[in-house]
Amino acid sequence: MGIAIGHPAGGMIAAGGAMTAGFGAKQSIDNSPLLPIIFVSFGMAFCTFIGVVAGHNSWVLTVLATLFGFGYGMMSRRAAGYSWVGQQCVVTLLVASAFPSSPEQAAQRSALIFAGGIIQLLFSAFLFKAFGELGGHVRALASYVRSEELALRRTYLTAVLSLRHRQMRNSALPYACRLAAVLAISTEIYHQLHFESGYWIPMTALLVLRPGIADTASRAIARTVGTLAGGVLSSVFLVYVHPSPYGLAVLVVLFTWLSYGVNNVNYGLFSLFLTSYIVFLLSLNHIPGAEIAHRRFVCTMVGGAIALSVRLFVIRLRNKQDQESIQVLLQKGSVATTEPAR
Repeated sequence: MGIAIGHPAGGMIAAGGAMTAGFGAKQSIDNSPLLPIIFVSFGMAFCTFIGVVAGHNSWVLTVLATLFGFGYGMMSRRAAGYSWVGQQCVVTLLVASAFPSSPEQAAQRSALIFAGGIIQLLFSAFLFKAFGELGGHVRALASYVRSEELALRRTYLTAVLSLRHRQMRNSALPYACRLAAVLAISTEIYHQLHFESGYWIPMTALLVLRPGIADTASRAIARTVGTLAGGVLSSVFLVYVHPSPYGLAVLVVLFTWLSYGVNNVNYGLFSLFLTSYIVFLLSLNHIPGAEIAHRRFVCTMVGGAIALSVRLFVIRLRNKQDQESIQVLLQKGSVATTEPAR
């Protein structure tokens, strides 16, 4: 539609919203695949506006990214659908920050993202034959907001109690703190480097960092290799084929479909198809494919390295604390065994 009316950039933004919202159909909230799409459409629209406005000020953006990352981390113990919505909201905030503008233009970008999400929602309701269910969800939005507010209060109350009793290892608090630290560091690096499309640095760090070290390392490697392969292949294709705008639109749809298909199958393949989708999508706005691929690869390397470094630092710190605790216990034990002799 954007190409047809002479506004491919607007179509590109709306397509990005539709692409993200589409993955909500793989999630579930209250046994419904439509609720994640509804929640993420509103969440992306809100975070787009905030990100565009905050993008002018490095300090404000770093604080917001840190707080949003902490909030997403606190949601990690909830049902996967809720956690996924939180993750996409943080990603949207980071992406939108790369396009700082006035509140009016922020509202326009937000509206395009929301329009893409709503189009995806309507198509999903049609394919699932769930228009009646969709109507019920829309009417119940206010009650869902109230229940979410209560759930967030319970989550933070549990975190405070865990912190007070020093029983944090089984709570979401350590992961939330790691996410906050990673986003604070990577967002500040992104702004200080003034690297175009540098928002991929904190975005990659967010997506790569997992609660476990093995998962973090494997995702970092898979995302880096997949990004490199996707960038090279799609760039070579653009150099030799030179597709028309409508040809690029077809490629965008194809690689969207491929990304969706392998999302839960192989993270490396998903990264390959996702990178190709982004290269073809941004080429609609006349940005050279090789330039896009180079930016994405460099930022992916930096973001993955930050996430992995923070995770290793936490492990080293925890091991040191455990060794100190063991030494204290051993010392107490040796004192107890010598008391009778005295």
